[in-house]
Amino acid sequence: MADLWQVTLVSPPYAAWTYERPSHFPDLAPGQRVIIPLGNSHRAGVVIGPADEAPEGVEIKPMIWPLERTPLMSAEYVDMVVNLAARQMVSVGRILEIALPRGLRTAAVTFKVDNHMAARRLPATVRPSDIVRFGDKDRQALMELWEAGRMRVRVSARKEAEERFVSLVSDPPWAVRPNAKRQLSLLEHLLENGPRSLYALKYGLGDWVDGVAAKLETAGIVHMGELTADAMEEVDGGGHIEGVLDDITLTDEQVAAVAEMTATMESGGGAHLVHGVTGSGKTVLYLEMARKSLNAGRSAMLLAPEVALASQLYRTVARRFPEVRTIFYHGYQSPKKRELAFRELARADTPVLVVGTRSSLFLPVPDLGLVVLDEEHDESYKQEERLAYHAKEVAWFRTDRSGGLLLLGSATPDVKTFHAASAGRIATSELKERVGDAILPEVELVDIAAMKDPDKPLAPRAVEAVKAAIKAGEQVIVMLNRRGYAPVMYCLDCTETVRCPECEVGMTYHKGRERVVCHYCGLSYAYPLRCRKCGGSNFIPMGQGTERLAESLQEQLPEGTKVLRLDRDAVRRQERLEEILGAFRRKEAQVLVGTQMISKGHHFPDVTLVVVADGDLGLNLPDYRSSERTFQLLVQVAGRAGRGQVPGRVLIQTRNPDHPLWREVLGGDYAGFYQREISRRTMFKYPPFSRMALVRISFPAQFENGPAVLSLLGDALREQGRKEGVDVLGPAPAPLSMLRGRKRFNCLIKSDDWSKVRAVFACMAAVNPDPRQVRTSLDLDPLSTL
Repeated sequence: MADLWQVTLVSPPYAAWTYERPSHFPDLAPGQRVIIPLGNSHRAGVVIGPADEAPEGVEIKPMIWPLERTPLMSAEYVDMVVNLAARQMVSVGRILEIALPRGLRTAAVTFKVDNHMAARRLPATVRPSDIVRFGDKDRQALMELWEAGRMRVRVSARKEAEERFVSLVSDPPWAVRPNAKRQLSLLEHLLENGPRSLYALKYGLGDWVDGVAAKLETAGIVHMGELTADAMEEVDGGGHIEGVLDDITLTDEQVAAVAEMTATMESGGGAHLVHGVTGSGKTVLYLEMARKSLNAGRSAMLLAPEVALASQLYRTVARRFPEVRTIFYHGYQSPKKRELAFRELARADTPVLVVGTRSSLFLPVPDLGLVVLDEEHDESYKQEERLAYHAKEVAWFRTDRSGGLLLLGSATPDVKTFHAASAGRIATSELKERVGDAILPEVELVDIAAMKDPDKPLAPRAVEAVKAAIKAGEQVIVMLNRRGYAPVMYCLDCTETVRCPECEVGMTYHKGRERVVCHYCGLSYAYPLRCRKCGGSNFIPMGQGTERLAESLQEQLPEGTKVLRLDRDAVRRQERLEEILGAFRRKEAQVLVGTQMISKGHHFPDVTLVVVADGDLGLNLPDYRSSERTFQLLVQVAGRAGRGQVPGRVLIQTRNPDHPLWREVLGGDYAGFYQREISRRTMFKYPPFSRMALVRISFPAQFENGPAVLSLLGDALREQGRKEGVDVLGPAPAPLSMLRGRKRFNCLIKSDDWSKVRAVFACMAAVNPDPRQVRTSLDLDPLSTL
């Protein structure tokens, strides 16, 4: 009887098929990678489990060759992937494509054969296509060499070439001629998309990339080779969290929290919320619980929402636990480095420490006793592109299966998390005081309703406060959550504004790049440019971005004051982020201007003043979480002030000082905010009082049948919704109704059961007559409905 197994592809079309294990194969297990035939080619797949029987009328093909001797992923890991795929209503292979580094998804390999002592002579190099042509005796002889460890897997030369990356090493404006169009095209592509392999650049831009990249490397503008970010964790630039390496005496609140978390850990695990004000020493608790997990012989994982915070945490952990193998993992590393980390963890038989960002949750960490999500409220834990998933859900699944502790820390917890804690479903520890002599900063509002001059974004009161702090030798953070120089370019000749033709949204002027850029699709034009309507070139920038704010501040502050800027444009190169934070931490600059990036967990003891240039930004967005998001952002950025010996002060500029949110922000009153927010959500049946999903539908703007298909899908949603007893709203144009040349529509589904939501979506997807043109996706518990 044939030995049948289900194998899923880890590349398009991500399907799962039944294959036969050849008689010469070793035993198989779930989580093992194999090479399988597909049509006239061969692909890499992952064994999911045994298959009971062959599908009727289908010829079952044998597998070609295993890619490892023992499974790279455990049965528990495969269980996680299968469950996540079922939850997200995608194929298992789609999840594995996200989880596995690129080198572990390819079948473009060769096998180096050491057969000098073998009874049967075989080629020194064997390709999968050769194995298919071998006879049974040759395959059997080859398998004996494989099981003896005398066959090694090598990625093909082309795949190795893909690891040669092109990275920017300098920021715009670049010293290239204005008519050097190919050089500028390559530089803009790298600036917008980050480091790319030479192979990918040639595929996307053309074969000319080789020569152009070499010229730019000679000029010192780009680097070709390994990703420079791979060495970030080895740079001893400081940045570890001060105090955590010393002999610390825990406060009474911290002692109580450790006891409560230990009780959760020792009672079989579960989720535990640490609700601590900014500067209350939550990181010390994370390290203490990591030590307890390691002492119990179990691994630990500490996650941060951004690479900069993860890098800072990694340095702290490495110093605190020098004897423990600690792995740093994040998306800016090269595929090769991520693959090495994945393989090392798959082989690990002793406890390890992992520090990283959300993608670390897909590492095969053995015996996971602790997962920490620092700043658990942060939206960066939710991935919405490619595949919508939340790190918190994956972490919950992993710790639930392993009996580990899921530690959630925040000064401003997600409303759903705090509701679960209030209902007793999650254990909670509170830290109400800052450690040491530090106290929470005083927060004040500055009414700017009467201010109209775009060249003076800060009120006189705010400017004077900045000058006073600088004069006292202190540091200042100024936040404006809008990047670029100006969000609107206004044509004085015809009153039109520059808009993206693909997205129908305003394009932002970036002075340093000398371009106008769409922040949604990345389309950009060189500036100066001509108006598309009247042909004129008489534009004025309107509104404020961080680039313009930093320029304005530099002009208003005393001579010799240094202003740094921290936003996505300033840190396109990940190592540049480290440089800016390090320089500010070393007091090489007095002022740091930035977007929300500066609000997250950074510890600058000499910052005594925080100014929020526009506190109203984001408050009135058409999204049910806009109020929560604004409260969290403002309380978090306020928490950067007064973390040292000198008391802090926070000034928030607003045009609407009577908004009820300000009472809670001024007092750092999370409980008051929560009560007001939860009553509103109760009224409108928003989460946590419903299971809410967002169905996104899009089609090309030129697709003539788009409206008819949209109507068909909407009817199917509503009809199935009535059958399932769930509320269906829409389809309606999305707030961003056009992106990348596609018209976008949203549908909201509210239910008391996720299975009903999935049934409604499945019914709609089944009637889609043209999936290639009309794309649909399901986002469970969306963080944004834009």
